[in-house]
Amino acid sequence: MAQQQNSPDGTAGSPAVELIEQNGEVTLSIGGEQAMQAWERDLMWASADLLCRHGQDFYEVGLGLGLSALRIARNPATRRHTVLELFDEVEELFRAQHPEPPPTLTIERGDFFERVFDLPSESIDGMFFDPALEMDVWKDEALWARVMPEVVRALRPGGVFIPFFSTRPELRWQYVRHFRTVRVERHPYRAYDTTTYTHGTSGDAYIQCFYKD
Repeated sequence: MAQQQNSPDGTAGSPAVELIEQNGEVTLSIGGEQAMQAWERDLMWASADLLCRHGQDFYEVGLGLGLSALRIARNPATRRHTVLELFDEVEELFRAQHPEPPPTLTIERGDFFERVFDLPSESIDGMFFDPALEMDVWKDEALWARVMPEVVRALRPGGVFIPFFSTRPELRWQYVRHFRTVRVERHPYRAYDTTTYTHGTSGDAYIQCFYKD
């Protein structure tokens, strides 16, 4: 996903949120940036299916187009799936497209960098993490050093943390130091020719699954 107007101190701007459908392409735009596109579906589903192998209570950060949220909520193994979304407009677009979501799905509003500290300990079996953040947030080592132990705390033993796919074959430094076991799945992908947030528009994508021992 592209960069979202969000910051770790809980402040947020009010970027324009728009669903753009043209030339056979579907794009969720936030602040004029490509936040998510419909070509990601198979990768989102693969990530969701992997998550659902590890329990029944799940948490997701970032609603986007709702591809993974619906996949997780509709999985027969799922008892409860909570999605945290920052922007009202993103949820409004989702509900316009899906007026009767599964009863297992709950959408909450909030900033992950605040809400993570309130998650009960050992309360979820897995977290799917797909927010769109500004680049300076991704690079903030001190921030991730504070946040990731809270993610681990919220996971039950044997639980998993799955961030959005990468198009580079490297473990993300933000997460890897907080887990001992990591599983990586390689999947082919084909983005739109107009996609700007991947390293190339076709090739291999990597789904990383971090396990709480």
